[in-house]
Amino acid sequence: MIGEIISHYKILEKIGEGGMGVVYKAEDTKLKRIVALKFLPSNALGTEEEKARFIREAQAAASLNHPNIATIYEIDEVEGEIFIAMEYIEGQTLKEKINSGPLKIKEAVKIACQVADGLNAAHEKGITHRDIKSANVMLTEKGQAKIMDFGLAKMAARTGLTKEGTTLGTIAYMSPEQSRGEHVDHRSDIWSLGVVL
Repeated sequence: MIGEIISHYKILEKIGEGGMGVVYKAEDTKLKRIVALKFLPSNALGTEEEKARFIREAQAAASLNHPNIATIYEIDEVEGEIFIAMEYIEGQTLKEKINSGPLKIKEAVKIACQVADGLNAAHEKGITHRDIKSANVMLTEKGQAKIMDFGLAKMAARTGLTKEGTTLGTIAYMSPEQSRGEHVDHRSDIWSLGVVL
C-alpha cells in the first residue's frame, strides 16, 4: 500500500495496527499536510456491524473538539475500503513512554489530568471511549496528551451495535461491568484511567 494514492491521500508508511484497524501515515495532497489514515481490516468488512462500528468511531470522534483528543478530518470509502483521516501526532504512545522507564509522579499526574480533561469533554457529549489504555494515549513532543481510537465509543443517548453480554475493549484495563459484558457509561472510562495511572 506504501506509495499508493487513496482518494487524495498518498500513503507514506505503516505506523500501527490493532484489532480495529491498520493506521498509515499519509500526505493529504489537497491540503498539503500529513495525516493518519485508519483502515478497517479487509477481513472485517464482511459484516455490516463492523462497518457500522467503524463509521460510528468517526462520527463520535468527529463531534469532539478538544486539545486532548485527536482530531478527525473525514471518513471515506474507496473501492470498498473504509478509512478515517485524522490528525497525525508526532510523538509516542504513553505505553512507549512507560516502557522506556519510570515516569516522575508530577509527569504522570500531568498526563492523567490531560486525559481526564479530554474524557470529560467526551462524556459531556454522551460519548464513552470504552478502551482507555496507555496505547491509546499519544504524547506529543511537547508532552501534550491526546486520546486516540474511539473505535469502541458508544453514544449513550442511542442504542448501539454492541449487544448486552458481549465484551469489547482491552481486558487489563476494563471495569468489572465491562468485563462482564454489561452496559457501561463514563464511569468505566474513569476506572480504566485509574488503571493507566
